[in-house]
Amino acid sequence: MEKFKTLHAIAAPLMEMNIDTDMIIPKQFLKTITRTGLGKSAFHEMRTHADGTLNKDFILNIPPYDASEILVTGANFGCGSSREHAPWALKDFGFKCVIAESFADIFYNNCFENGILPAIIAPEILPDIISHISLPDPQKLTIDLEKRHIICGEKVFPFRIDDFAAKRLLEGLDTIGLTLQKEKYISDFETRRKETMPWL
Repeated sequence: MEKFKTLHAIAAPLMEMNIDTDMIIPKQFLKTITRTGLGKSAFHEMRTHADGTLNKDFILNIPPYDASEILVTGANFGCGSSREHAPWALKDFGFKCVIAESFADIFYNNCFENGILPAIIAPEILPDIISHISLPDPQKLTIDLEKRHIICGEKVFPFRIDDFAAKRLLEGLDTIGLTLQKEKYISDFETRRKETMPWL
């Protein structure tokens, strides 16, 4: 998994509350078991009309937001079903960070398995961030994970993240990566088991 330290990128404002995982990636796109190819279907019902044509008024279809790497959104983001396809779709679209005042627990934890930073902020700083990234002259945000700061022009705002979760992103470790850090202990255990319980 790619290490996350700093990110300087366009941020798209999608200020709806309770965006659930079915809105992020609708159920008809859950047939795949790979992490790639879902980005084109992210937010499908908002990005397209019923006839399949692009909704030109939807934020992620409007340049420069169609190339955003940061999503700024409302509270309780990622609620609903626990599908891991939701962070897969966001990552494949190009998002590396989601900023919100709160996240659904399972989605929040799934982000760390996929190298996405879910940055929790105080609601009172949202107006400054939205003003900074809005049309007609959207400015990039800088995310500094080591300092846990969002740099917004000349203003610097803190965000919250669990210490262990931050360490995982900084070192690029998903659950498999964490397990492999203990590879010697696992190998030693297997050797001892074969010696003491050869019938297993």
